[in-house]
Amino acid sequence: MRSAFIMNMDNKNYETLELDKILDMLAAECSCEDSRKIALATVPSTDLYTVKQEIGKTTEALELSVKYGTPNFYNIHNVTASLNRAKSGGTLSLSELLEIKKVLGQTYELTRWFDRNENKETSLSYLFESLFPNKYLWQRLETAILDSEHLSDEASPDLKAIRQKITRSGLKIRETLDKMIKSPSTQKYLQENIITMRDGRFVLPVKTEFKGQIGGLVHDTSATGSTLFIEPISVVEANNDIRILQGKEQDEIHRILMEFSKECADMSEQIISSYDAAVMLDVYFAKANLAAKMRAMTPEISDDGVIILNKARHPLIDEKKVVPVNFSIGETYSTLVITGPNTGGKTVTLKTVGLLTLMTMCGLLIPASDGSRISIYKRILVDIGDRQSIEHNLSTFSSHMNRVKDILDEADYESLVLIDELGSGTDPIEGAALAVSIIERLRQLGATLITTTHYQELKMYALDTADVENASCEFDVNTLKPTYRLIIGSPGKSNAFAISSSLGIDDEIIDYAKSLISEDNRRFETIIDNLEKARIELEENNRLAEKYRAETERLKAELTEQREKFYEQKEAELERARREASDIVNRVQRQSQALIDELDSLRKDKEKSDFTQRAIEAKHKQKSTMNKLYLEANPVSEERDDGYVLPRPLKKGDTVLMTDTNRNAIVVTPPDEKGICFVQAGIMKTKVDVKKLRLVEKQQPVKTNQKKKPQGKGVSTKGVESRMTRRFSTELDIRGYAADEGIHETDSFIDNAVMSGITMLTIIHGRGTGVLKNAIRAHLKRHPSVKSYRPGVYGEGEDGVTVVELK
Repeated sequence: MRSAFIMNMDNKNYETLELDKILDMLAAECSCEDSRKIALATVPSTDLYTVKQEIGKTTEALELSVKYGTPNFYNIHNVTASLNRAKSGGTLSLSELLEIKKVLGQTYELTRWFDRNENKETSLSYLFESLFPNKYLWQRLETAILDSEHLSDEASPDLKAIRQKITRSGLKIRETLDKMIKSPSTQKYLQENIITMRDGRFVLPVKTEFKGQIGGLVHDTSATGSTLFIEPISVVEANNDIRILQGKEQDEIHRILMEFSKECADMSEQIISSYDAAVMLDVYFAKANLAAKMRAMTPEISDDGVIILNKARHPLIDEKKVVPVNFSIGETYSTLVITGPNTGGKTVTLKTVGLLTLMTMCGLLIPASDGSRISIYKRILVDIGDRQSIEHNLSTFSSHMNRVKDILDEADYESLVLIDELGSGTDPIEGAALAVSIIERLRQLGATLITTTHYQELKMYALDTADVENASCEFDVNTLKPTYRLIIGSPGKSNAFAISSSLGIDDEIIDYAKSLISEDNRRFETIIDNLEKARIELEENNRLAEKYRAETERLKAELTEQREKFYEQKEAELERARREASDIVNRVQRQSQALIDELDSLRKDKEKSDFTQRAIEAKHKQKSTMNKLYLEANPVSEERDDGYVLPRPLKKGDTVLMTDTNRNAIVVTPPDEKGICFVQAGIMKTKVDVKKLRLVEKQQPVKTNQKKKPQGKGVSTKGVESRMTRRFSTELDIRGYAADEGIHETDSFIDNAVMSGITMLTIIHGRGTGVLKNAIRAHLKRHPSVKSYRPGVYGEGEDGVTVVELK
């Protein structure tokens, strides 16, 4: 269960990079002693597979916490020793049983929390599967144990009965003694009018001089000797009974503890497994909580030497003060030389890269932005800070070189080397030459190297050498303050003259110092100045370009929104135009039909053949005119022919898509010989050319067991739902409706069924009091569209439904 990390790196490197402080923060998020020990003992793993596994567990713990909330963890203790003793036949104490109860409670809590998780296949599932909840034993212990010293009366019926007898006997003794202390004949012998206890027996405080006036047993004497604590003879027997009952109480308590111990021993392996799993879950969710507080993310992990950090923050610096850094190494260069002024952020950059790498190798998420990437190394070798040793009589330079020697002895192609101020502390010319030589040796060894320096020679070396890159910590020459931004690809200046001038150093001193610089160095500084100005200008241009790009995107979004609104308005206007055109066509049709009817009546009166022929031609002409009017009223916009061919001829009740309006409709009449058919879209009926229709294959309705009750006699959401889905269902559920509401819904349902060509329907009204059922069947009996109806049979709902056949 415990994390298996490989310790093969120098702990001094951890301390230098302050990994121990991160582990302290992790331990503070843990809830029990063992999980805190595991957190503090965590060391980076050098195995890529292990690191990916651990990062995956932390990531899933964070995702589960975000979705379901972090589970509650208790301060549980290791109960393995107690359980092993119980297995050997020992009787556990109340305090030991109390700790086992906490473990059982933690197990039950974690199991119940995980049961809410929809996805049971996570990288933490094996830990949750190692939990063995025993709710029965946990609740028994919860009921029986009050604290580490007391059992509840509910621990057993016998214990409760014994304690009740002890209580009753005690009350009787108190009543007897109360009468004595309230008696005037006895009060004069008492030191105080109270009842007290000595050695578990009820006694009275009697003045020493009246010892013989109250018969009984003396149990104690006051410190001054003026008071005797006497047990009156009248309550001796009752006190003896209480002592006997107290003995029985202790025997029953021992029996209960033995019984609990045996039950715990029988469950010992499951309880130990649950404890170990709970401890490890506590560790992983502690990592998740720490990540949440750091606003950390999951980096991409590899072992190819590539590190990419986007807006990375040092986790030990106040988030309000830290400046995020963008950093990369390993893709086009494996050595980075960072230059810049003191206090400009060079050392913080080194520590940030090293610490975030170690955190990843410990299975922790890192405070950075998306797109970050961490490489796993076998060794992380560090020389940061002044290690001057008085004890060994070593100077700063000697101590520095001593550590560099150790690094050179250990480094290889699987090493990340971090060196601060390489070659400093000695003669600048010799120090710079030595620094270049050390970098060359580390490059030959294949190590990934990040170093800081003030030497011009190292800047020029980085410019002239492949696989070596310059970087600088930005310095604002206007404010004479560092910005803490890391600029990769550009060497930096120490800005010693500018800083000194701002601190009040005389200009003559600074001018003279400038004159002492060699011409080559002055030209190099000028080149760096020009590069810096060009970089700043380029960044400003990029900033403006980004600003304009964002403005363009905003305008594009606005235009898209306006276009969508235009299309919506256009569709609304088209719909209104179609309705008006349909009204006109219907009105003209009624008028023309009246004329045809009149002609028919005249034909009946006239026997002339030519007159009859003219009437028939007029009727055909009327139909042709109507078809043209419908076509003109409907397709306001024309669609391009996409070569679509109907998979089969359309028939009554088919669902089709009208391409010119992008709306679904129901076929009311099949196409005639000219390809014109009658369709209904919503409440509107219209004639459409079959070329402008696309067949929509019906989907099976999704069945659901959820039934919504009607919301009174106001607006019925169920009625609205049924009207919306009626096209796809032959069932109507009106259970819970009033009779008049049910009849109204049934009428509407039958009308739509007739329109859709459906002949068999099922109305679900339930049995209930029979009022709704009888009203519906009485209404169906006289409904003009109903051919027949019958109660449902077994499997259909029996008398709770009515099956209707339409004409």
